[in-house]
Amino acid sequence: MASARSHDGSGPLRRTGRTIGHALHAPFTGTAKGIRKATHAHGAGESGLGKLIELHAVNGAGDVMITVALASTVFFSVPTDEARGRVALYLAVTMAPFTLLAPVIGPLLDRLPHGRRAAMAGAMLARALLALTMSSAVATGGLELYPAALGVLVSSKAYGVVRSAVVPRLLPPGFSLVKANSRVTLAGLLATGVAAPIGAGLQTVGSGWPLYGACVIFIGGTVLAFTLPRKVDSAKGERRAQLVEHHVHQPLAKPSKANGKRTNGKKATTRSGEKERRPGLRTVGPSVLHGLQANAAHRALSGFLIFFLAFLLREQPLAGQSAAVSLGIVGVAAGVGNALGTAMGSWLRTRGPEVIIASVLGLALGIAVLAAVFFSTLMVAALGAMAGFTQALSKLSLDAMIQRDVPEEVRTSAFARSETLLQMAWVIGGGIGISLPLNGVLGMSVAAGILALGAAASVRGLLSAARRGSPHPRVA
Repeated sequence: MASARSHDGSGPLRRTGRTIGHALHAPFTGTAKGIRKATHAHGAGESGLGKLIELHAVNGAGDVMITVALASTVFFSVPTDEARGRVALYLAVTMAPFTLLAPVIGPLLDRLPHGRRAAMAGAMLARALLALTMSSAVATGGLELYPAALGVLVSSKAYGVVRSAVVPRLLPPGFSLVKANSRVTLAGLLATGVAAPIGAGLQTVGSGWPLYGACVIFIGGTVLAFTLPRKVDSAKGERRAQLVEHHVHQPLAKPSKANGKRTNGKKATTRSGEKERRPGLRTVGPSVLHGLQANAAHRALSGFLIFFLAFLLREQPLAGQSAAVSLGIVGVAAGVGNALGTAMGSWLRTRGPEVIIASVLGLALGIAVLAAVFFSTLMVAALGAMAGFTQALSKLSLDAMIQRDVPEEVRTSAFARSETLLQMAWVIGGGIGISLPLNGVLGMSVAAGILALGAAASVRGLLSAARRGSPHPRVA
């Protein structure tokens, strides 16, 4: 018996089992270690940014699972005319109320500075429960599906607003905000790319299975949110920002002191006895506002292309391709462009953001005009890729301007306000896309018009601001 065992007391069958188990386990543990090493590199692990990157990847994976389920229900499962009616109903029942709720989300979350981890966990848990609710209604496409979808949108937006506010708290030494946002965004894109085919595979099993998958993912995200560092919940030195103008040239009043301490959370007064006005984004110069205008054009274009091309390519697929393949080609092109723009944003972080925003807006406008004049399969795919590329790069540049021009005590609130405005622009673009006749040249002309309006409103101001330089260069 003793000779049949090794020195550690294990028999040959047990050793064989361990070997097989290790062989099966190694690919998963190796992948997990590789992901952890990538997300925690360059100090991101020590600062807590790595955990936020992983949380955002979970968020992207769960959202795309729900998207797959809803798209199959309101779009692919019925004829085109009925699908347009369903999507129009989806916009009316979900997007219209969301447009009214979106401006409230930012100010509401501003009042919860000490509960950001709980807010993100709550947004994850809410979507997990809503996914289960929709799983029973997704097969029939009943009206009860739409209020649940609205809840998913609101929860997703709430997570996004809080996540934008959290990033500045988790910057590693030597990291710029735009570089950190690039990492977070890229993780979400990669997770979306991995989860989308998995969701499509679950859809073949049953219409509710992608939603079950989303529920499991969001429950994991709920737990992961509480692993973020405690400093995420700190609101030290923060105040709320507003996108309204009070006195543009009035210097920001210093917080009053009482017994040597700041009167945080209380209304301070100036020496003249007047109540201190909370600083707004317009008090830091025109760059941020013009950047928001340009980004709103990009976001409106995104919403427009998603809905318009979804119906156009279903009715008129790309040459030699089915409707599903045509949509896949444009979707992949947009995703690749978005990933490239995100990656390039980190490389261009030291360049002038005003010039970058103006340049990519002009580039997107040029491609849209070419797509309208020379409408073809190639030009549609090129516009999708360019829209993804320019939207990502323009948004990262806007983040850089907010970091540079907005005082630290209102910077996180500024991100919340800008995200809300950009989401509203996406809703408007989507509404235009769903209501437009299915004519390719007309659609590309409207896309060019959206970008032209954004360029007319913002490019001149951006270039003028770039020549003058930042009036408040708070970040090198």
